[in-house]
Amino acid sequence: MSKIVLAVVAHPDDIEWAMGGTLLLLKKQGCALHYMTIANGCYGTEVHTLEEIIAIRRKEAMSAAEYLGADFHESIANDFEIFYTNELIRKVSAVVRKVAPDIVLTHALEDYMEDHINAGRLASSAAFVRSSVNYITIPPVPPMRKDVCVYHALPHGLTDRMRHQVTAECYVNIASVMEEKRNAISFHESQVAWLGSTQGTTTLTKAVEDDARKIGTASGRFEFAEGWNRHLHVGYSATEIDPLPELLADYV
Repeated sequence: MSKIVLAVVAHPDDIEWAMGGTLLLLKKQGCALHYMTIANGCYGTEVHTLEEIIAIRRKEAMSAAEYLGADFHESIANDFEIFYTNELIRKVSAVVRKVAPDIVLTHALEDYMEDHINAGRLASSAAFVRSSVNYITIPPVPPMRKDVCVYHALPHGLTDRMRHQVTAECYVNIASVMEEKRNAISFHESQVAWLGSTQGTTTLTKAVEDDARKIGTASGRFEFAEGWNRHLHVGYSATEIDPLPELLADYV
């Protein structure tokens, strides 16, 4: 039976950057993919109005999701407004219940910026309350009783906020889909100028390739990789489960 995978991240392009290769491999294994960025990318520009950049980044994300073969879910917040609030937990929970995933992929709980950290927290809590009958989501979606496993991607730069090195318990060899990962990130054209002026990024494709190579080096085995750390199973599954390396046995 195929698995359902829900990717929940902070901003448009975070999915392709942090987990695009893993999602492509899971798709090849027959998994159904779902794609959600909590924020709409509204501040990722120096030239467009707020309304313009929201529309641009939504279109880019939808195109990237289609390329990945994933169902697209709408954003629910502005950039820098991803806070760990009851309202946002309820909204993300509605998506979790609707999708009924076996696997949730999200950000590290320690990363260089609050949006990433809070997105990881929201995704984790949304999965936790999936079966709580008295917890009302926004919009209301009935609870679902199904085991789920939550995985956190490696933080940007492979360090936490205090520059301490972070490693993964599971490295996924993405060399065979590296070209497709580059293609997926290239849909986010609006970010080339923005990241170039604010973070010194030259091209998105080179940046994601450099990061994947760095993670591959950290794995000690692969040229290009993505890394994952598994959330404690208590509250998420009746027993300890670890479906990611089982599904991707030929790539870990």
